[in-house]
Parts: sequence; C-alpha cells; structure tokens
Amino acid sequence: MSEIEARIAEMAVAARAASRTLAAMPTARKAAALKAAAAAIRADASAILSANAEDMKAAEARGTSGAMLDRLRLDDARLEGIAAGVEAVANLPDPVGAPIKGWTQPNGLKFEQVRVPLGVIGIIYESRPNVTVDAGALCLMSGNACILRGGSEALATSKALHAAFIKGVNAEDLPADAIQLVDTPDRAAVGAMLGAAGLIDIIIPRGGKGLVARVQSEARVPVLAHLDGICHVYIDRDADADKAEAIALNAKLRRTGICGAAETLLIDEGAQATGVRVVKALLDAGCEVRGDEAVQAIDPRVVAADEADWGTEYLDAIISAKVVDGVTGAAEHIARHGSAHTESIVTENAQTAERFLAGVDSAIVIHNASTQFADGGEFGFGAEIGIATGRLHARGPVALEGLTTYKTVVRGNGQVRP
Repeated sequence: MSEIEARIAEMAVAARAASRTLAAMPTARKAAALKAAAAAIRADASAILSANAEDMKAAEARGTSGAMLDRLRLDDARLEGIAAGVEAVANLPDPVGAPIKGWTQPNGLKFEQVRVPLGVIGIIYESRPNVTVDAGALCLMSGNACILRGGSEALATSKALHAAFIKGVNAEDLPADAIQLVDTPDRAAVGAMLGAAGLIDIIIPRGGKGLVARVQSEARVPVLAHLDGICHVYIDRDADADKAEAIALNAKLRRTGICGAAETLLIDEGAQATGVRVVKALLDAGCEVRGDEAVQAIDPRVVAADEADWGTEYLDAIISAKVVDGVTGAAEHIARHGSAHTESIVTENAQTAERFLAGVDSAIVIHNASTQFADGGEFGFGAEIGIATGRLHARGPVALEGLTTYKTVVRGNGQVRP
C-alpha cells in the first residue's frame, strides 16, 4: 500500500467512526453546527477571497478556459450565496429517521421503512470550490461523513473554505473527522479513493467529462454521476414568441459553463417565425449558432453543424440548432443525442407539453422555463451535491434525501416462522 493509499484509508476509517455519531445526532445539533459554519464563512471572507485570487491568478497563467475560470471564481456575492446555502440546508427537514412507508402482515408483524445515511461519501471535484461547502453541509445534515478531494486548480480556495467550515462545526463539538479534505494535489489521491472498496460507500464526481469518465471506469466503489450536460430547449409551434426568446437566451447565455446550460435548440417546423426570432436573438447576443440546412437559411451568420455538434457539451457561447417534426421529432432527437440531463419545452399547448414531459426520459424535464433551473437551490433543496442522470438510487439534483438509503424495521410480539 502506497503512502497516499494509506492516508486515504486512515481518513476513511476515521470518517466511518464519525458517521456513526452523525447518524444518531439530533437534528437541532446538526442545524446549529451548519449555522455556525455559515457564520464562520462570512467572518473569514477576506481570507477565502484572497485564496481564491491566488487560484485565479495561477489558472489564468495556465490558460484555463473561460468556462472553467467562471466555475472557479468567487466574489462577495458568490461567497454570500455559499454561506446562505449552508443556512438553507440547516433549515431543511432532516431526512434521517423519516418514515417512507409502513404496513402490517396478517401474522401481526409490523414493518416500517425509514431513511438512514449512506455512510462515508467520497466527493471528487474540480474548479468548483463551492462544492467543498455544499457537499459538507449536505453530508452533515443527512448524517453522512465525507472525504472531499477538490481539484489542484482550486486547492487554496478549498482549503480556506474547509478551514472556515470546520471552525464553525467544531464550535458545536461535532466529530472532527465528519468532513475531511484531501489537501494534496497528487492525482494518486483520486485513484486511492476509487479503490477504497469497503471503506468509502459511494463516490460522487463533479467535473469535466475526463474526470467523470475516469471515475466511472476505475471505481471499485459505487458511483453517482452524470457524464455530460447536453441540455435541449424545444420551441413548439404553439410557443409564445416572447417566452421562447427569453428562455432560449437565458438557457444558453446566463452562465455558459454550467451543466444546465442549453447546448441544442430544437425548433418545430411549424414554428418558423418564432424560430427565426430566437436564432437571430442568439446571434445578436454574441452566441455562435451551428445549424442544419433549415437553420442556416435563417441567417448567413449561422455556421453549418456536423453530426458531432448534436452530442457536444460546449460550455461556451455556442449552440447547435435543428428544425424537427414536432414534439415527436424533438423527443427522438433528444433520445438519440441527449445525456438525460435537462430538457425544456416552450409551448402554450398544455397537451403538447404533457406529451413532452411524459415522453422525454431525462432526469429533469421543464415546461416554459429555462434549463438553468437545473440546480438544487432552485429546486428548494438549499444546495446540491451533484446532478445524477442514471437510473439507480437518485436522479436530478442530489440533496438530502438523495444521500440516504433505507432500512426496514420489523416489530413483532413473539412471532416465529412456521
């Protein structure tokens, strides 16, 4: 066993012990610890922003892309949002011990399924220092211990955020090993976490396609992840033109570097006038549009799309655009090229909307709103630890309930099985 593998194993053993304490901890104590952590983040704002400036300077010197820089950057408003998110989690209902369902068998045995924590969660992420706090808060409130491994490009910021968070948690005398940060940039730490079967219960990666693909390929621990955020906005023939323009612009350009940003615009062949308006609005806003022949005919600024564009997560001011045969054509395109993340339909026809919502099998489906609402905070979850696009355990923004499983409690009165 290498030195880094031994260190990860040591952290996991300590986390396991902490998780047992957290699993039985009253809600009020967990909430108090989170509120103290939020206060500590605000108190240490200067040190955190200074550390972030250090990370930003180094990232810019390396030629890091604009989308990645946007994910890395903190300012007063974003830091306040992080602290407020911790407080929001503290005020959410505690899922631990919550009953799911109960029933009684004819022999008198009483059964009840109740929520319990997953245990020890490993979170591997890059260029997202806010994850240090979001993940810590969600894991603590859901009774889980966590081991955080942030990217080297955000290491100074993650250390500063973690130090502030733990300062608050320690003030309430919670287990010191409940939220641990792997403070080395050595990539071997990722491999050590992925191989920690029996020590870490689940791995949640947040980052680019390369990171997530590696985690899914190498992990000997269960993984909860999404690989791409290829999100679609479909403009139906019954769309309100004002809504269509506003939604398409926001979905693509509000923040281009997040996984909920729209990457493909689908236009109903019966929505020609609205489609022209939306495409021109995107172009005028500085967005590159890569379209099929029908979309290219709208404006000479449209670039010809190739087959690869339909499956590309640009994370930039670029969008692919295609004319489709109604809601059926849109659903077929999404099924073929999408990543099961987030899809939006813009239409005033309620029946058409319901066909889309029922027929598109993605983690999040939206009617008449931007795909950029694919966020745990916007769902009312306070924060999220990631967005899951698979079919097992959890889908969409993963927050408190997504970090629990269940056990079945059986109450008898002397019954024996014949």
